[in-house]
Amino acid sequence: MVSYTEDEAKELQRSALEHLWIYTREPSDMAEKGEPHIFVSGKGCQVTDIFGETYIDAMSGWWLKNVGYGRTEIADAAYEQMLQLTFMPSGSTAPSTIKLAQKIADITPGDLSRCFFTSGGSESVETALKLCRAYHRRQGEAGRYRFISRMGSYHGATFGAMALGGSPIIPRDDYEPLMPGAVHVPQPNPYRCQLGGTTPSECAERCANAVEEAIKFHGPQTVAGVIAEPISSPTGVIVPGDEYWPRLREICTKYGVLLIADEVITGFGRSGKMFASEHWGITPDIMTVAKGITSGYIPMGGAIMRKELADSFVGSDKAAFRHIITFGGHPVAAAASLKNIEIMETEDMVQNSAAMGQHLLDGLKELKAKHPIVGDVRGLGLMCGMEIVKDRETKEFFPQEARLAERLTGQFSQNHLHLRGGNYVSIMPPLCISRGEVEDVVSGIDQALSAVERDLV
Repeated sequence: MVSYTEDEAKELQRSALEHLWIYTREPSDMAEKGEPHIFVSGKGCQVTDIFGETYIDAMSGWWLKNVGYGRTEIADAAYEQMLQLTFMPSGSTAPSTIKLAQKIADITPGDLSRCFFTSGGSESVETALKLCRAYHRRQGEAGRYRFISRMGSYHGATFGAMALGGSPIIPRDDYEPLMPGAVHVPQPNPYRCQLGGTTPSECAERCANAVEEAIKFHGPQTVAGVIAEPISSPTGVIVPGDEYWPRLREICTKYGVLLIADEVITGFGRSGKMFASEHWGITPDIMTVAKGITSGYIPMGGAIMRKELADSFVGSDKAAFRHIITFGGHPVAAAASLKNIEIMETEDMVQNSAAMGQHLLDGLKELKAKHPIVGDVRGLGLMCGMEIVKDRETKEFFPQEARLAERLTGQFSQNHLHLRGGNYVSIMPPLCISRGEVEDVVSGIDQALSAVERDLV
């Protein structure tokens, strides 16, 4: 591990504050807290900062470090590809990219078979939107331009992707007006069902029916697609009732609307299945992926389309999909992806996600029984969430002046957990996590909640 003196570490912090945009953070706030936090090494679920302190990364970076830190096999695969070919001539491809496309076709649900590679989740969603509109044009339905998404979801940072969903975690005020044609419907959140559902099933049915009502209201001939994450993460991991996704599939088929499953976060084992769509036995028309495809070792993403639909772009030069992402399908990223997936399969990480995810959820349920500020816990696989409330009866949040996010995040850090606090806490450690490490995560959260309750309740 590279070591730094205290002076060198502080100089790096100063330089970061001066020259670097750090996601979701504001420089003066970080300076006041003696930040940014700089990490220099990792192994498995553990990360070590520039001052030598070690933490469990209970967020998997940005929910992507699926096989964990320190997998030199992935670095070796990328290096070997770099020695052979670092990019491909225009209009061509490379063996590693072809093999990855085949592998994805083999492991994704149903007849998802043709992948357009990108370099990240936002690009994958943007590609899916363009595929959707371009497909309808090839069917003689150029009037289909609207996209239906859910309130409280997040699909990316580009203008098209940002027009979808919408959450207080990532406000859009600075960037409006965004892409026209975005229609928003309720999130199937059983804990706070906007449509008055009192059970997961009732909420699922009502929220799915709201999608159909939106299609009928705007006219099926104007609706290109419905996009949704199988499990939505921004507002504390929303797992819909079992009726939701099959009903969504049925509605989209009925009206000729394409169903896009955004699996950028849920894909590659996070939910306890290789893809979260598998929990409900459905095949979307387009699936978006990124993050876990390389476990964050190198940028990579993709939009995968069903064969029947992808064939609309085959047969003539005019039919071709005219869309370019410079680093999409990069042969080095493809080699890293293949090795990452191989590790997941040979080490049974998807099964470990299911088992350790249940152990984590059981532990969080015990914390809910113990701590009055925990309003709800939910999850599937190693994708768990907690909702923090001031009053369980009313489900009222703490006021902004209580500085809940700051207090919780600080307490998590003191207990050697890298985890963000706030109204919603998403706990998504690497899929390689052990039973003992799960218990350490639960214990750290327990102690953090106790400390915050002493200050606020």
